[in-house]
Amino acid sequence: MDVFSRTFLPAAAEGGVAIPTVSRHLPVVRRCVEPDETTVLVGRCLRPEAPMAGEFMLVLTQRRLVVTQETKVFHRLRLHLNANLRHLSNVSWSPSASRTALDIAATAVDGVRERFRMRLNDSDTVWHMDALLRQVFHAKSAQALAA
Repeated sequence: MDVFSRTFLPAAAEGGVAIPTVSRHLPVVRRCVEPDETTVLVGRCLRPEAPMAGEFMLVLTQRRLVVTQETKVFHRLRLHLNANLRHLSNVSWSPSASRTALDIAATAVDGVRERFRMRLNDSDTVWHMDALLRQVFHAKSAQALAA
């Protein structure tokens, strides 16, 4: 079993993503990541500016951010975003323990500002996801400064 497979399901469980949802989105995500990538975070999310766009699943690895979309009416899956972390700019997130939500925003290489809201089970999960994002993106910032 490769690294991605070993780390994806535990990250999905940690993010509260149900197995049927994972099963539907996994083939799309699998085409975007390398087998040796470690999954850091998996979560269901919505786009606050487009609430009727359907549900999204966000997958963050050490090297890549992949977001898949499932349309509301036909439940069709499509790739929404597939970006190497080096190609993202202005990455920010704001945890809200009172709403048990985490808003994530990043500018993709094409200049489009992407915003997602993850609804989480409790405030402990919010702070845990915040720590995971900090771990990945602050490590990338430190590597960029060192280079």
